[in-house]
Amino acid sequence: MSNTSRKLSSDEVSALMEGLQSGEITANSGLNNDVEVTEFAFGSDNLELLGDYYALRLINERFARLVRSIFLPMIRLQPKINPFPPEVKTYDEYSAGLNSFMSLSTSRIDELRGSMLLVLEPSFISVLTNCYYGGKLANFPSAKAEFTATEDRIIEIVSDGISQCLEAAWKDLMPITIKHQSREINPQFATLVESSDSVIICSFVVQLPNVDSASFDIIYPLQTLKPIASLLRSRVQSDIINDDSSWRERLEKSVLNIPLPISAILSEPHVSLSNLVKFKEGDIMNLPPIDGVDFFVNDKLFFKAEIGETNGQVAVSLKNRL
Repeated sequence: MSNTSRKLSSDEVSALMEGLQSGEITANSGLNNDVEVTEFAFGSDNLELLGDYYALRLINERFARLVRSIFLPMIRLQPKINPFPPEVKTYDEYSAGLNSFMSLSTSRIDELRGSMLLVLEPSFISVLTNCYYGGKLANFPSAKAEFTATEDRIIEIVSDGISQCLEAAWKDLMPITIKHQSREINPQFATLVESSDSVIICSFVVQLPNVDSASFDIIYPLQTLKPIASLLRSRVQSDIINDDSSWRERLEKSVLNIPLPISAILSEPHVSLSNLVKFKEGDIMNLPPIDGVDFFVNDKLFFKAEIGETNGQVAVSLKNRL
């Protein structure tokens, strides 16, 4: 039994290269001309490395719905957020399209043993900062080179909120924990991966009325998601998220949990200054008849109460609300 496949000798390789260079041998020699052939560059179709990203698309759609609650208290309206399909590029290609001044927050995903990058536009940060402190929703010039302390605080609030929403959006696929690592304003100093490494870009567009649309990106290194490639190709989702409370309900819950100081005044007798200077330790002051105890909440009179005792401790019983 003879083996028809063998390696070409050095002389045969040289003759083949000379034929290609001289034109005597064409690239499609030996092919059936009736068959349509298209060119393919290996490594150019990186989307196939993780299938069609079906699960990641679902995560992004779920995240886009959840993250609206982060921007709603700031801009005082429900923004419309649309996710773009995930896109694969090298980190160098992605960084080349960024301005020299951006908000770049790097976080660690412990379960995936990798990192992620959150990219926010400075103009979007300016809009959020102005609205958060009572200003109008309007465009602002972006001619600046650094963020103010107030804008840094807004970036921190938004980054923390986005991390929490991402954790909730990923819960159906697998639980993840996102921990903040560092924050930069120049893409050249944001060390996510090597420039030649591939990254998965998840972009989101925030549509706002009467102003330009804003966008932000979440970047995953391709190596971070490769260990769960089979999960990302899965089309079966459990949908176990039960956090469907509205912003109004959560706001009401937060307001009702605000601590308030309370106090009760038993009596307020009056005494002359001449008698006051004569007081000494052990003296007893007689109180006038008590007609109810004044009950204060944050220094405001709310109830008339009666003095009493419960479980061996002094207590007041609330009677009439004023």
